[in-house]
This record gives sequence, C-alpha cells and structure tokens, in this order.
Amino acid sequence: MLRNGSYSVWFRTPQGEGTGIVELNDGKVTGGDTVLAYTGSYVVDGDKFTACIATERHTQGQPSVFGIDNFDLTVSGRSTPTMASCTGTAKQAPDLAFEAVLIPISDEPSNAAPQASRRWTKGNATRWRA
Repeated sequence: MLRNGSYSVWFRTPQGEGTGIVELNDGKVTGGDTVLAYTGSYVVDGDKFTACIATERHTQGQPSVFGIDNFDLTVSGRSTPTMASCTGTAKQAPDLAFEAVLIPISDEPSNAAPQASRRWTKGNATRWRA
C-alpha cells in the first residue's frame, strides 16, 4: 500500500524529533529536512515495507535526532492508504531507537475555502443571507 509520491514525515529518537519530506518512486527514496538530505531505497510487500536510507548534512543548523550528521538508517514498518509508520536504527548509533510516521501529500487541490455565494440583504448590511 505504500505508493509512489510525496510524504510528510515526522520522526524521533530519545534525543529529539524532527520533520521532513520524502519522495518515494519505484523503490527509490529521496528527500530531506532543513539540515539533512536523504537518499536510499525501499521494498514493499503488501502492507509491509523496509527501507535503507543514508543522510548527509547540507546546511549548518540543529543536530540530527541521532546527534551525528551522516548516518545509515534501516527501518521496517506497515502502511495503510492514509499513513505509514516504521521503526529502526542507525548503523552509527545502534542503541537509539528510531520511529517515523509518513503521511501522503495530496496532489488534489484543497477545498478548504467554501465557494458559497452570499449577498447582503436589502436594507440591513449586518445580516447575511445565503
């Protein structure tokens, strides 16, 4: 169920938490956050998946959730049509548990602003009529 596309990702370790964006495309992972770039690969088997991701610092700033800049992360998890979650560890910090949640970024336009037509009622500008 893990499909090609863009995902918002929230992740944490006992040392901290962060957010980023990942793009999944036919077994390839790319993405990043404000200080790290992500590249790697993933395999899907039904609703289960595994991924191997390498990071590289691209900008000075806050420390990563592992406290190191460049690390190799291995995760496994499950997905549904509306989200995916996984756990794993970094090769360079095997004692720190890693958790992440991915939410698909929709390509559909938002209908958050209703298109209701409203007009003023005659004689009283403080009353609305739909």
